Amino acid sequence: MKPVGRGLASIGALLMVGLVLSACSNDNGTTSSGPSGTTAPSGATAPQINATDFTADFSVMKQLTGLAAQGTGLIGVLLPDTTTSTRYVQYDAPYLQQAFEAAGLSSDQFKIDNAQGDANTMQTQAEADINAGASVLLIDGIDSSSGAAIAQKAASQGVAVIDYDRLNSGGPADRYYVSFNNVEVGKTMGQGLVDCITAWNLKDPNILIMDGDPTDNNAKLFADGYNGVLQPYFDDGTYTKVGEPAGTWDPDKAATIFQQQYTAHPEINAAITANDDKANAVISILKGNNVKPETFPTTGQDASPPGLANILTGYQCGTVYKPIYLEAQGAAALALYLRAGVTPPDTLVNDVTQDPELGKDIASVYTTPIWVTPENMADTVIADGAVKVSDLCTGDVASACTENGIS
Repeated sequence: MKPVGRGLASIGALLMVGLVLSACSNDNGTTSSGPSGTTAPSGATAPQINATDFTADFSVMKQLTGLAAQGTGLIGVLLPDTTTSTRYVQYDAPYLQQAFEAAGLSSDQFKIDNAQGDANTMQTQAEADINAGASVLLIDGIDSSSGAAIAQKAASQGVAVIDYDRLNSGGPADRYYVSFNNVEVGKTMGQGLVDCITAWNLKDPNILIMDGDPTDNNAKLFADGYNGVLQPYFDDGTYTKVGEPAGTWDPDKAATIFQQQYTAHPEINAAITANDDKANAVISILKGNNVKPETFPTTGQDASPPGLANILTGYQCGTVYKPIYLEAQGAAALALYLRAGVTPPDTLVNDVTQDPELGKDIASVYTTPIWVTPENMADTVIADGAVKVSDLCTGDVASACTENGIS
């Protein structure tokens, strides 16, 4: 969704990471008290992993084999669904599994579940993990309130909690958070739209803002980012804001909302669409109305195959690429420290995120997004192996791949 820019850094500098809570660390990152009361064994030592060291081959995770052997308990991973974004099945689950296995965990020491969009199912999965002896839970809540409730219950039973990818506002104050800098994600989409409007020579931009689900804190942060970029253009009359209807991550609902808005306001000729699946829903309607390529700018995130195809064929300006293998390794490494009762080093956790419900800072691991266009696609998502050329470059996309050096 849920679900990335203007001269952003290369993948080698993607991870920017967080400040550990002051009560949890000392100078060498191996102190005794962590979230949910985790306690390091006396004299314990741990590798000083730096979040900027993670790579596509997962080699850094092998430095944590000793930490994995030192820890006890199950690591439970709770993913939200398979419909609002393709990323959870295609990327998050396999990358998390690869990270844990590279660090030496066996299949009975971690468990990855998907709630299929049902908060009650996620609650049941969390309870099953805790009953099975979980010492750490990674929670990507379906919505903030249900995710926070799961996190609070887990913490009350002595389980260390990591909010994964989206903040579960109102969760325990001593939890951690691993994600991308989501305001920057939004800024990147906003600037991508601005650049695209210029590149496609769009006259009198009339823009529809299509947000993500308002119950998702990430969606709020994305909106803060792109609205911050676009507001000056609205204020000075360069662009016209046609509307900002109620947000959703559901592609079918997004299609209905866009069709209603487009019928009522046929002057709409550009849209902020907050992820690739929403963009794809909009683009399907545009194609049905015989809208030509490079005439109606849209945006997205997740670097999904449909999004990349829409970019190459001129219906989407770009997508925010969030290298999930980096986010997954950051979360897995953090979980291994907590499982071993060792406070993670400030080279791994060196930022904070404001929890709007608690009014407190949550120790965080951040990564930096990249705006992917036809010009840099081969050097980013393709080079990383996030998408196979054989899967992307088919049908009417094949010639566009050739034109952009993707082979």
